[in-house]
Amino acid sequence: MPDERVVVIGGGVGGLVSAALLAARGCDVTLVDAASGPGGKLRAVMVDGRPIDGGPTVFTLRHVFEEIFTDCDASLADHLTMRPATTLARHAWGGARLDLFADPDRSEAAIGDFAGAADARGYRAFRVEAKRLFEALDAPFLRDTKTDPITLGWRMGARGFVDYCTLRPYTSLWRALGGYFGDARLRQLFGRYATYCGSSPFRCPATLMLIAHVEASGVWLVDGGMHRLAQALEALGRRHGVRFRYGTPVRDILVEHGRAAGVMLANGERIGATAVVCNADPAAIGAGAFGQAARHAAAPVAPRRRSLSAMVWTAQARASGFPLARHNVFFSPDYAAEFTALTAGRLADAPSVYVCAQDRDDTGKAPSGDERLQIIVNAPPTGDGAGFTPAEIDTCRRHMLDSVSRAGLSLDLAPSTVLTTPVDFAAMFPSTGGALYGPASHGWAASFRRQGSRTRIPGLYCAGGSTHPGAGIPMAALSGRLAAACLLRDRASTSRSVRTAMPGGISTPPVRTVSTG
Repeated sequence: MPDERVVVIGGGVGGLVSAALLAARGCDVTLVDAASGPGGKLRAVMVDGRPIDGGPTVFTLRHVFEEIFTDCDASLADHLTMRPATTLARHAWGGARLDLFADPDRSEAAIGDFAGAADARGYRAFRVEAKRLFEALDAPFLRDTKTDPITLGWRMGARGFVDYCTLRPYTSLWRALGGYFGDARLRQLFGRYATYCGSSPFRCPATLMLIAHVEASGVWLVDGGMHRLAQALEALGRRHGVRFRYGTPVRDILVEHGRAAGVMLANGERIGATAVVCNADPAAIGAGAFGQAARHAAAPVAPRRRSLSAMVWTAQARASGFPLARHNVFFSPDYAAEFTALTAGRLADAPSVYVCAQDRDDTGKAPSGDERLQIIVNAPPTGDGAGFTPAEIDTCRRHMLDSVSRAGLSLDLAPSTVLTTPVDFAAMFPSTGGALYGPASHGWAASFRRQGSRTRIPGLYCAGGSTHPGAGIPMAALSGRLAAACLLRDRASTSRSVRTAMPGGISTPPVRTVSTG
C-alpha cells in the first residue's frame, strides 16, 4: 500500500499499535507527538536519575500484545522480558491484610481465612460470573467496532442470547457485589476494579465485574518497568518504517473535500495524508483543540461525565513497617464517603491509597536503601479549573501518609519526590480536566456512548483508552488495532488494489485466557 499515507497523532499505546500495524501492511506512517518520547500516559518519571513508572503499572492480557507483535512479523518475547506474578496484589484495612493470588484456589483459601467460608463460596461464584461476562463480551464487543445494544445482541447470536439477557447493565457493581460477599471489605476490594476505568463502584454497572477476570487470568511483572512496553511498541513501528517526530504539537487536523487530509503542526508545517489516526482524547477534538474544521468529528465530554483523575507521587523512598508487595492497596475506612467527595469535586479526607513498589517482586524482598514507589490517590477531574491550593495539596499528602500508616507502613519520601496533579494531567492531555480514562463508565449506556474508531469525518479515526473499547493498556491496544482495521477496510472499499488482510486476524481473533478453574 505505498500510496497510503497516514499521520498518527499521539504516541500512547493506541497510537503506537495502530502505527506499527499500518506500517506492517505497507502504509507510509508518520507519528507526531507533543511529548518528548513514546508512551502517553504510559510514561516514566525521572527521579534522581532513575525512571519510575508514572502511569499504568499492571500488565494483563498478554496475548493481546502477542497477537499484535505476530501481526507485525515479530515476537513480544524478543522485545520485552516479563514474568508472571504469583501475588496479584496485597490489600490492607488498618491492621487487617488480604492477598489475592494467581492461583484461584489460594485466593479462595485466603478469603476464607479472612472473612469466613460463606464469602469463600461467594468468591468462587463471583469468579464464575466475572469469567462469563468477559467471555460473552470479548469477541462481539471488546474486539469489534463500537456498537449499540441491538447490534451487540445480534453479534452475540442465538447461542449468546442468555448471556446477552444477563449482562447486568442496570445493577450497580457495588450492589451486585453484595450478593457475593457479606464482608464489606471484600465489596471494597472487588469494587475497586471500577477505578481501573476511573469510575465509582456505586455508579458503574455490574458488567464491569469482567475486569476481575482479566486480572485473575494473569498479571505480569515487566522487567525495567511498564514504560518499557511503550519502547517495545515504538521499536516495532520503527522496524516497519514508521517515522517518529516527538516534541511536535499538532495545531489542526486538516479537512479537505469533506475528508481528513493531514495535519498542520504548531510551527506551521503541513503534513499531508490520506488518513489520520488521532490517539488523543476524543474530547479534545470535540472541544476544538485540533481546529474548527475537525471539531464536529467527535462530541465534547461534559465535565460531569469525566472519569477520575489522580494525585500521583513518584518517589525514591524508604519504606518500613509493612511488607510491601509489587502492588498494594490501603483502603479507606469509609468508601462511600470517599466517592461522595470525589463526585462533589473534592479530595477525600480518608482516601484509599495505591502503592506500586517497582523494585519488589513476588518475594517482597525490600531493596537496600531507597526504593522506587508510585503512590496514587484518586482525585476529581478538575484540572482545567483553579487547581488545588498548596494547603489542599499538603493536606492530601498528610491524609495519604495517614492512610498507609494505619496499616503500619512508614514512608520517608525524599525531597526529590515528584507530584503530578489533575492540573498537570490536564496540561499533558488537553480538554480532559485531567481525567485519565476518558468518560466515566457510569450508567448502562456509558460503554455505548464512547467514541468509536470511525469519526464523523471520513479518513479520521480515533484510538486510545478514551475510545472504544475502553480504558486500560490492553483496551487501548485493542483500540489501536480496531482503528487500523477500520482504516484498511474503508480504503479497500474505494480501491480494489488495497490489501486488507492482516495475518492472525486483526478484527476478532479467538480469545485465549488462562483457566481460573
